[in-house]
Amino acid sequence: MPLLSGSSSESLSSEQQIESLRQQLNDHNYRYYVEDDPSIPDAEYDRLMRQLQELEARYPELQSPDSPSQRVGAAPLPAFTQVTHRVPMLSLDNAFDDEEFRRFNQRVKERLKTEDEIEYACEPKLDGIALSIRYERGLLVQAATRGDGSTGEDITQNVKTIGSVPLRLKDADIEGGLPDVLEVRGEVYMPKAGFEKLNKAAAEADEKVFVNPRNAAAGSLRQLDSRITAKRPLEFCAYSVGEVSDGFMPERHSDVLQKLSGLGFRLNPELKVVTGVQGCLDYYRDLGLRRDQLAFEIDGIVFKTNRMEIQSALGFVSRAPRWAIAYKFPAQEEITKLRDVEFQVGRTGAITPVARLEPVYVGGVTVSNATLHNADEVARLGVKIGDTVIVRRAGDVIPQIVSVVLERREGNHDLKDIIFPATCPVCGSETERAEGEAVVRCSGGLVCAAQRKEGIKHFASRKALDVDGLGDKLVEALVDKGLVSSLTDLFHLNVDDVAALERMGPKSAQNLLDALQQAKHTTLPRFIYALGIREVGEVTAKQLAQHFCDLAVIRNATEEQLLEVPDVGPIVAHHIVTFFRQAHNLEMLDALLAEGIEWPEIEAQPSAEELPLAGQTLVLTGTLNQLKRNDAKAALEALGAKVSGSVSKKTQLVIAGEAAGSKLTKAQELGIDITDEEGLLALLHEHGKL
Repeated sequence: MPLLSGSSSESLSSEQQIESLRQQLNDHNYRYYVEDDPSIPDAEYDRLMRQLQELEARYPELQSPDSPSQRVGAAPLPAFTQVTHRVPMLSLDNAFDDEEFRRFNQRVKERLKTEDEIEYACEPKLDGIALSIRYERGLLVQAATRGDGSTGEDITQNVKTIGSVPLRLKDADIEGGLPDVLEVRGEVYMPKAGFEKLNKAAAEADEKVFVNPRNAAAGSLRQLDSRITAKRPLEFCAYSVGEVSDGFMPERHSDVLQKLSGLGFRLNPELKVVTGVQGCLDYYRDLGLRRDQLAFEIDGIVFKTNRMEIQSALGFVSRAPRWAIAYKFPAQEEITKLRDVEFQVGRTGAITPVARLEPVYVGGVTVSNATLHNADEVARLGVKIGDTVIVRRAGDVIPQIVSVVLERREGNHDLKDIIFPATCPVCGSETERAEGEAVVRCSGGLVCAAQRKEGIKHFASRKALDVDGLGDKLVEALVDKGLVSSLTDLFHLNVDDVAALERMGPKSAQNLLDALQQAKHTTLPRFIYALGIREVGEVTAKQLAQHFCDLAVIRNATEEQLLEVPDVGPIVAHHIVTFFRQAHNLEMLDALLAEGIEWPEIEAQPSAEELPLAGQTLVLTGTLNQLKRNDAKAALEALGAKVSGSVSKKTQLVIAGEAAGSKLTKAQELGIDITDEEGLLALLHEHGKL
């Protein structure tokens, strides 16, 4: 697009170009940040932005505060100014168990003098920073933090850099046009993926990393230089309004949010309206189960009476509304003391420091141990034995220390450095740390009892040879009694020796021996996974088997040949080649095959592009009666499909079993094709997967 200058007619032409570019960029911003459905590549977006910036630089009289170019940040401020909220930003009362929530609901009904069930708007409580954004006649004029509820800080320049915050409101679907004044309230947060990327970059640059996404969001918003904020992966999600012109407010809170969506704001995809206590508790439990799979951190659920007239009737008490409550999840972070550090040896020889903590209740359980990962992590944290630390546990994730409370060190004279052992704590072999690796390893290999035990446990595990009855404690007993010192020893056990072990008997022993014989009939992917090659997980083992079809070919493959396999990079390829070059591993492999371990031959698979469901995204939901969920997923993936855990506009088909819930509802709302289990079976039968 040529840049014009000179006469008034040329200036008018440039004005039209600028408006056109602004409209295009605003539309692309909305599709990218709000709808998660970009229509152009990043490079094309960048070209449009450069054209706009060049035109605005050529014609400064045409610059506008609502231009998309303003998102790049401005010169640093000397300090933040104070903002008084015309409508106070109230906090919420909390509930921490079902009974407290039931009492809240009962208070609502008593004040309303009704026995009818209450309709509630439910949404996740994002773990971010509350924000108020003021629009006048559709233009963003001010953004402020919550502060103490009455007074916050003016962070307008920083907020303008957030892509999901509209600089100018959309008005295409708003009856009666835009309100003169609209104050939109919501949460600024940093998605998990963006947080991890930000911390990774900081660690590589030897800079300080953030403790959690909330701290990262808060630190990003309070930058005096908004150009720094512009580089941070922040999002804004609207959840209510403050001051607003008459005539804007619908009768239900959920309708208010939909109206905000029409103006260009992102809403939380988990928003839902339910009726009564049980509906709320079901929603709470559902989100609690899916909490770790969400793209953002949440620390509870906010429940608001949905009808605005009820909110008005209930009013406020102190600094909190009577018509809303936050039902908090168990805390994922708590403070405790690091008593000691012990070192554990894994099946690959990795020596992991394990923190022994003063027991603390976090993430729904009492935690007394936490991982410190490796020597680099210990150095990054700067942690010492005796420190006061913050420990985090999210869902099933192993608890970990995320930071040291440095102000608690003053006066503590009992601190000790964490020193990794020079010899293995199990077998006494020398430890080593390869150049470029963070992990310290035992060099003992199979002579190390810890590695031997863990190797056997892995070999017999469910995703490997799946030896029924051979659990961790039994493996430890077999090794400790000297009955098993290698993988092949498993197939030479006798009934009497096994029966003599604690909690075993002749029948249990015979069942184990039968299970070991049955485990000899396996699949090539399972066998490869069972070998315990470093970095070769279940998916990689499957890819190797499907690509090469034969173990002998894999044994002799070069790193270059291995790099042709999907999911195999240079590091994994190196580990595979190294494994098959070591004489003791080849001896073990030949010995296992000599015991009669076998699997069906694998036929060469068509390329991914040739598979019948290539490029399609499917979602399984509800209960399947004739197929196990994992079997159905594996069969669909074998046909080239991507099986996702959530429904979006990119989903081609939803397979709904019995009692399908919110995913089915969302698919219906989006007009996505839906089939049932019979349709799934017909699809698999058509393509020879049944």
